[in-house]
Amino acid sequence: MRFVDSLLRLTCVGALGLLASGCAVLTGSEPAKPAQEPARTAAQTAPAKPAPGKPEPAKPEGAKPAAGAQATAPTAAGAVAEVVPPIEVETPVSRAVQLTFEAGRQALIGGRLDDAERYFLALTKSNPELGGPYANLGVVYRLKQRLEESVAALEKAVQINPKNAVFFNQLGISYRMVGQFTKARDAYEKAIELDPNYTLALLNLGILYDVYLWDGKRALELYDRYLSLSPNGDDKVKKWASDLRNRNQPRSLAARKDQG
Repeated sequence: MRFVDSLLRLTCVGALGLLASGCAVLTGSEPAKPAQEPARTAAQTAPAKPAPGKPEPAKPEGAKPAAGAQATAPTAAGAVAEVVPPIEVETPVSRAVQLTFEAGRQALIGGRLDDAERYFLALTKSNPELGGPYANLGVVYRLKQRLEESVAALEKAVQINPKNAVFFNQLGISYRMVGQFTKARDAYEKAIELDPNYTLALLNLGILYDVYLWDGKRALELYDRYLSLSPNGDDKVKKWASDLRNRNQPRSLAARKDQG
């Protein structure tokens, strides 16, 4: 995807393929959602057996396909994530909390994961009523390949703030990476229920149906919906959608012949 490729060119940090995009400090409203692909945790992911014709789920997320590789289907590592912005704090917070959160955010963006973990963990202890520190901590744990801890932190974030679509999208990614595909589906669907125009959650759910749940019809619906909300287009997702249509067409023709 063009926007992801641009972000990765700007901010590749070692093997993590880290992190892009700024966020506002703690406010009472949800900032714009930046886009990002997380690092793949192949050793700790429990992928489903790929459907026939699907690529093996081996490439790290954000990696470009090798020369000559098929580029018309999403890899199993295709989910999209984002640096979680601080969201929907209903009560005022101190300047010290704002500064600590911003320090953690900058550490996360810069790939200093130990520092980011320390800042966000401190906030979960000093301000356990805030969901944003837990959500960002979940992202940190995911990038550190501590997936069970990532799930636990993000589950805590959505428990604190069950009306935040970004938190549910992040939780879906971590569920997917530990192989809990039904829970991932439910988390993505909850994100879309909260924000019907949330393009990243639509895309992640489409990839989940396409690669893991083997439901090409539903995946195509989600890809088309995602594309309808993407004014600048997305050539990679257009290819995925076209591939699904082409693979469904022979079955339709055969069915019509049988009926005739």
